Amino acid sequence: MSVRNLEHLFSPRSVAVIGASDRPGSVGSLLVRNLRDAGFEGPVWPVNRRHASVAGGQAWSRVSELPGVPDLAVICTPPATVPALIGELGRLGTRAAVVLTSGLKARPRPNQPTYEQAMLDAARPHLLRILGPNSVGLLVPGVRLNASFAHATALPGPLGFVSQSGALARAMLDWANAHGIGFSHFISLGDGADVDFGDALDYLASDSGTRAILMYVETIREARKFMSAARAAARNKPVIVVKAGRAPEGAKAAASHTGALAGSDAVFDAAVRRAGMLRVNSLSDLFDAAATLARAKPLRGRRLAILTNGGGAGVLAADALSLRGGELSSLSAETLALLDQSLPAAWSHANPIDIMGDAPVERYIASLEALGKAQDVDAVLFMHAPTAVVSSADIAKACIPAFRASRRPVLTCWMGGHAVAEARQRCEEAAIPTYDTPERAVNAFLHLVEYRRNQDALLEAPAGAPEAFAPDRAKAQAIVAGALQAGRALLDESEAKALFGLYGIPVVETRTVTDVASAIRQAEAIGFPVVLKILSPDISHKSDVGGVALGLDDRDAVAQAADAMLRRVRELRPDAHLAGFTVQSMVKRPRAHELIVGMATDAVMGPVMLFGHGGTAVEVIRDREVALPPLNRVLASDLVARTRVARLLAGYSDRPRADHEAIYAVLERVSQLICDLPEVVELDINPLLADENGVIALDGRLKVERATTVGTRRLAIRPYPSALEQRVTLGGQSILIRPIRPEDGVRFAEFYSNCAPRDIRLRFFVSRRDIPHSELARYTQIDYDREMAFVAMAPDASGEEVLLGEVHAVCDPDNVRAEFAIQVRSGQQQKGLGRLLLDRMIEYLRSRGTQQLAGECLEENEGMKRLAREAGFTIGALTRDRSVPFALDLQGASKGGAV
Repeated sequence: MSVRNLEHLFSPRSVAVIGASDRPGSVGSLLVRNLRDAGFEGPVWPVNRRHASVAGGQAWSRVSELPGVPDLAVICTPPATVPALIGELGRLGTRAAVVLTSGLKARPRPNQPTYEQAMLDAARPHLLRILGPNSVGLLVPGVRLNASFAHATALPGPLGFVSQSGALARAMLDWANAHGIGFSHFISLGDGADVDFGDALDYLASDSGTRAILMYVETIREARKFMSAARAAARNKPVIVVKAGRAPEGAKAAASHTGALAGSDAVFDAAVRRAGMLRVNSLSDLFDAAATLARAKPLRGRRLAILTNGGGAGVLAADALSLRGGELSSLSAETLALLDQSLPAAWSHANPIDIMGDAPVERYIASLEALGKAQDVDAVLFMHAPTAVVSSADIAKACIPAFRASRRPVLTCWMGGHAVAEARQRCEEAAIPTYDTPERAVNAFLHLVEYRRNQDALLEAPAGAPEAFAPDRAKAQAIVAGALQAGRALLDESEAKALFGLYGIPVVETRTVTDVASAIRQAEAIGFPVVLKILSPDISHKSDVGGVALGLDDRDAVAQAADAMLRRVRELRPDAHLAGFTVQSMVKRPRAHELIVGMATDAVMGPVMLFGHGGTAVEVIRDREVALPPLNRVLASDLVARTRVARLLAGYSDRPRADHEAIYAVLERVSQLICDLPEVVELDINPLLADENGVIALDGRLKVERATTVGTRRLAIRPYPSALEQRVTLGGQSILIRPIRPEDGVRFAEFYSNCAPRDIRLRFFVSRRDIPHSELARYTQIDYDREMAFVAMAPDASGEEVLLGEVHAVCDPDNVRAEFAIQVRSGQQQKGLGRLLLDRMIEYLRSRGTQQLAGECLEENEGMKRLAREAGFTIGALTRDRSVPFALDLQGASKGGAV
């Protein structure tokens, strides 16, 4: 990911148009006209090889003849000319270009690089950034830049829009102008050869003029880059996505049920949810959601009260809410009594709250005040249809103060046309969310619900420390290596179960045999009843060919089942190699639920985990949800809760609640297996039986391939880097220095609650009583790919692990500069712990190639200044806000030496 030189792209001081033209309707002509019509204040330099003037002004025949170095070049010349032009611009000093030309995927000759690759190769030595090729261009109204061939300019506004589709971008611009919607940036990525969604997200996330980021997505290419940028951006402002291609692309030749069920669209949904973004279904939803999130007050729950002056409209809204899984508030006796005080006897006495068509202004105000006091309402949908009793405009004028005063979100729906136009306009001007139909208003409320849920998940930390568990990775890797060396992609059942067992997943005892006689002997050794299954590397789903026999009670039953199984398999799959059978004890847990836990490899997002209703009907029931690993207890719980089978697992009738902790543990351990073993590409545990006594895996499949990536690079989200853990001794005390975990939230809260007020002020530059949960979550739930935090842990007198200190560094997207902060527990200073933590961070950042580490402290923080000097930092001059900056050249300075 990189924002390097993007300021030249989005805020240029001069623009060269290469391929500028006077030919009517040409892209070069539209470009020059759009730049000048938008009022761009810097020079615009047309470049045309044949004409000395373009659009009535001077033109230059070559880039080298321009009167200055353009900040930005816009190129619309044939594909074969683009690589050389990029190289020439780079040598001249230009650092950004928009390439509108299409067709750069072509090759000049067979076996030669594409024009696009040649273009990138020419740009790389100069760090010249490229938007496109095949782009419509970009518009930045704040600097009056329209470097596009769009038919119109963009209105100024607070929305950043990024699109992969040029045609859609042009249509969107037309639609937005018609509705008065403005943009901070309007970006057409085109083919995204260089600047992509990750880069745009990183830039717009830090842009003060952008309040929300909207994206139209067709494909994502670099999953980890995208996820890191999306998670960082979504912590700062709403990020709303509409994605084309919702139809599932199930893996046709999947070796597991998981591979067949985990369609790419479901995986993208999981990525959006994990990043704290919001996904919507249409372009109109994109803008509705942006307006709603920008205007509505924070939502704390999901219960909606509908206040209306028409029963039919209320029913329409309630239906829309119910059909989309929303929750209608159940009004308590206290709330009903409050409403009774101001409403006529004929009111609906239920939600929707129908206050009747003859309602005067006072009835609306009283109802809003009553709902404002209700503890069973999280948001209010105010609906009004015009009547002759009182004008809609007067109702709006009277109610807007109540809308603003409400502690809960209030959404308004003014149904009709001319009669409600002024009321709707008043709400728009007052920044009150307003809609023209009940369905659109309900949809907006559900956007709030989903966005709040995704944001909560982004910030929610596990309640305690992770379960101490260490799998035997060496044995697991040996099992996988053995299968690969034998040329097998599928582990047999006994190998799969052995691997699961090494990761602490309970499995039923299973023995492998090669013939019927051996199957009988092993069945006797295990004890009847038993289960017999066919063993073949060519048969993944055994039940499909009659390859499973349950409840075999004696020798004869085993022999008969084996013979029948062999006949059926030879008839149905004569091509399959038969390696023998597996024999396992018959597990009798009649009240257990059949679940599936699995993993597949998505073409974009890499490994993805699946959980749902299992058994032989898994692909018929299709009750499953997916999530991106790595998982912790909170994420595992959320994955389970999103399925329909979760309601059964909660217990019903005479069936007790299943052991949820055991289910979560299996999900966490499968997640760890995925992180540890890059060769595993598909995995099934089906069925996983779960009841009040725990879980047990009856069958399992694993598909392996030789790893094509190093370590955990295939994962869209970098997992906890356990390899960075380090145990040291300081002053005779054993201290564990390790990366921070999400589970450290409780320890972090205790750490800062016990800090002296002066220490807090020196750390945060202001006096604070406490640190909000949301801020603590940001410190503990970090993206290990772009930031790092090390904590020092040591046991107290009772043996409980206590956090003694922490150091946190955030790298810029280019990995050029990292900014850090450090805190040592009050009472533990002056013992060398701060230097220990800082040295560990310096060592880590050097190893990842970061060039500079920077920080600052208050003028009176003598301890921090002394620590910085000892570590080799250069101390800067006192700033106007009385802080002291310091910086360390990581790649040019030796550890602890003077700079």
